[in-house]
Amino acid sequence: MSPTWLDQLERNLEERLDAFLRSNPDQNRLLQEQHLQDRQRNLNSRRDQMQLQARELRRQLLTLAEQVQAWGERTKKARDAGAEDLALRAANHVDSLMNQGRDLWNELDELGRSFRDLDQQISDLNQKASQRQGARSLDEDWALFEAHQELEELRRKQGFS
Repeated sequence: MSPTWLDQLERNLEERLDAFLRSNPDQNRLLQEQHLQDRQRNLNSRRDQMQLQARELRRQLLTLAEQVQAWGERTKKARDAGAEDLALRAANHVDSLMNQGRDLWNELDELGRSFRDLDQQISDLNQKASQRQGARSLDEDWALFEAHQELEELRRKQGFS
């Protein structure tokens, strides 16, 4: 299948952008920094969402625990009164609530693992950002070297050195 005009246009634009970034290392650095900032913002947003989700799961678990306790008391009350059929139904309801609780615990546990992974990604990204701030690329160092050489040449021509 031959490339469409849209594919060709996209490839052409990518080639132009790559050429521009190669000839303008400062712009390339700014673009990379912006990409890191966007990624960091997205990760932090996901982290905030996960915290809200965990808070909601904890709230559900507490509500469920209250229901289990209440239905457990009702089961005992029905047994004590000799209403075995009602006690059995209440006990089955308690079992159902307990299964829901296990499911919520598993979901909260999985969320905790995802949260730790996300925190690691954020930490790695922060470390990468701090390294980028401290170290320039070879292209950036070369551009600075050339600018310094041109400046020295201009000084010599003007008689300042």
